[in-house]
Formats: sequence, C-alpha cells, structure tokens
Amino acid sequence: MSELNQSASEETAASEQPLRVLFLCTHNAARSQMAEWTLRHVGGSRFDVSSAGTEVTQVHPLAIRVMAAAGISMDGARSKHLDEFIDQQFDYIITVCDRANESCPVFPGQVTRLHWSFPDPSAATGSDASRTQVFEQTRREITQRIRVWMLAIDGPRVRETSATD
Repeated sequence: MSELNQSASEETAASEQPLRVLFLCTHNAARSQMAEWTLRHVGGSRFDVSSAGTEVTQVHPLAIRVMAAAGISMDGARSKHLDEFIDQQFDYIITVCDRANESCPVFPGQVTRLHWSFPDPSAATGSDASRTQVFEQTRREITQRIRVWMLAIDGPRVRETSATD
C-alpha cells in the first residue's frame, strides 16, 4: 500500500512541475523576447520560460515599450545565445522566425518542436509611431498564438475545471 501511495505522490509531483519552454529567434531582440515575457505573464508558475537567439544583439527598445504599454514588464530582459541552453531539457522549443527554425539544433530529451513564423518587427521602417504600431501588431499576434496554444495543451484540464465552476 505504501508503494502505491509513493508512486501516486511521485506522479502528482511530476505533473506539478512547470513546463519548460524555450522561444528561439535569430537575434533574441523582439519576437522571442515578447513571447517569453508574454508566457511568463499569462502562464505564471505553470511555465519555466526562456528565450534565446542564434545570434546575440540587444533587446529592442520598442519591444520593451509595447510590452510595458500592455502591462508586462520586461525587467531583467537580455539577449541570450542559444548556447546557454543547448544542454538543457525542454518540453517545448518554439521557433518564432524562419531563420531560427532552419538552424535550430537538436535538444536532448523528449522535446516538442513548434514553429510560429512572425514577421520581424525590427525590420519596420518609417516614423517612430508607425514602427511602434508594427511592434504592437506583433505583440498582439504572439499573445493570441500563446493563448490558443495554452488552450490546446490544457484543453481537458481547462474544460474539467470550467464544468465544475
């Protein structure tokens, strides 16, 4: 009987572990950063989220600005190279640009790879207002994609919870 209880306890503990998610982009400056901080915000402790790039630059100031306008602080954000994460295990690797998808290395363990292609808002030209609008559109698209994905992976649990409320 104690073996059964121990097994059930281990199973419960394993199911309570946060899902590890890594967002990858080329420069880790805008799209992957916005995805990381959005999932941190909406997913809370259910996710252990990071982002990285195949190259390192700096976090784009307009990414920080549009996220702050949406109520999401990016305090502590920095551009990171994927080499920082290459030996770590993740549940999900999500590429958010085509170049990163093409050059994404193999990660250890049972990982699910997803590709969400978003246009690079950093390439936007024009006035500050028009460039900010492009970043805002990208932020909204990323947020929508994350919400749909969260519903897909939590579907049965979300429906069970809703049915009892």
